[in-house]
Amino acid sequence: MRIPILKAVLEKEKARDYKEEYRSYHGKPEQIKRRAQRNAARRKLGLKRGDGKEADHKVPLSHGGSNSKRNLRAVSRSTNRHKADKKE
Repeated sequence: MRIPILKAVLEKEKARDYKEEYRSYHGKPEQIKRRAQRNAARRKLGLKRGDGKEADHKVPLSHGGSNSKRNLRAVSRSTNRHKADKKE
């Protein structure tokens, strides 16, 4: 019964690749870019974390919209999620 445990202890464990773990945890470059765009939109509207509002793009970024102030509006989270569910 002790042999499998002893074998596991004696085997050399692989060193963790912390850089790879960090890269895979924090997302792909396009995800990082989209997150930065969302954060910039929230800053332009003066929205704070936890206030229940989100920055809504009248013309979505995915359809060529911009992060300009006239393309942004502050809406409730549920309204923004409902708009995202619609298929165009």
